[in-house]
Amino acid sequence: MTILAELKAVLVAVTGVEPRVLTIQDGTALPSGPFQMLHRSLQAGLRQWVEEQTHHPLGYVEQLYTFAERDLSSQGGHRIAISYLGLTSEGRAAGWRNWYDYFPWEDHRAGPPALVSDFITPQLGEWAGDAAERLRRVAALFGIDVPWNEELVLQRYELLFEAGLMEEAHQPGRDASGKRSPAALGRAMAGDNRRVLATGIARLRAKIKYRPVVFELMPPDFTLLQLQRSVEAIAGRLVHKQNFRRLIEQQELVEETGASHQDTGGRPAKLFRFRREVLAERALVGTKLPLPPS
Repeated sequence: MTILAELKAVLVAVTGVEPRVLTIQDGTALPSGPFQMLHRSLQAGLRQWVEEQTHHPLGYVEQLYTFAERDLSSQGGHRIAISYLGLTSEGRAAGWRNWYDYFPWEDHRAGPPALVSDFITPQLGEWAGDAAERLRRVAALFGIDVPWNEELVLQRYELLFEAGLMEEAHQPGRDASGKRSPAALGRAMAGDNRRVLATGIARLRAKIKYRPVVFELMPPDFTLLQLQRSVEAIAGRLVHKQNFRRLIEQQELVEETGASHQDTGGRPAKLFRFRREVLAERALVGTKLPLPPS
């Protein structure tokens, strides 16, 4: 039996107030490349081909998940896709896209999207019928009479897939329900690429609550408003400004640079930098960034 190992990357940047992901093939796939024996490790192989393709160095990298499926192109073979989450800045590489183009129901910064109440929950309710377990999952994942949990990105995608509302669950152009095309539910991707992307978004949303990885997405100098907007872009939710700044100050995550920046239309805002000493000081206890309850 032949086993083909592929490395797949969820490369994330925040540009302005948009969470961005690097894609290939006109936005339908994530960057990927083969693992070769000459690479000293999986992560080293990932860094090498990503930097060769994007001409941009990767910062923070961690392994996400290993996906296995039968490789239909080889007789009796299997393909293993080892996915990684990488944080960087957008740079000049082509193919960067807003990740909410793929998951429009996940952006709650302006309140719950109408797409959820107008289309998703009615369609899921029809699919669930009288099945109590299905109804429970729909309610828990899509915030029906319970708080919205921004970390459950993958579970929501998989429920929509199971219900036949994801384009990836069908042959091109087909709609299993026969009532409405699933194209309204975000941009489709080839194969399992959107599932891998959902895994990366969920991991990062969880990670920013207890590790200072958001600073890997920031420029060297930034305002506190820019930092707040970056956290909100990733989480898909707004944070309380005063509580956010108070917690940043209490944990001594940043320090003033002595410079300021005119980015608010009002008086100049102070510029800060991340205190990298925090990584050593808080290695065991971690750091926390505030996300408010729903």
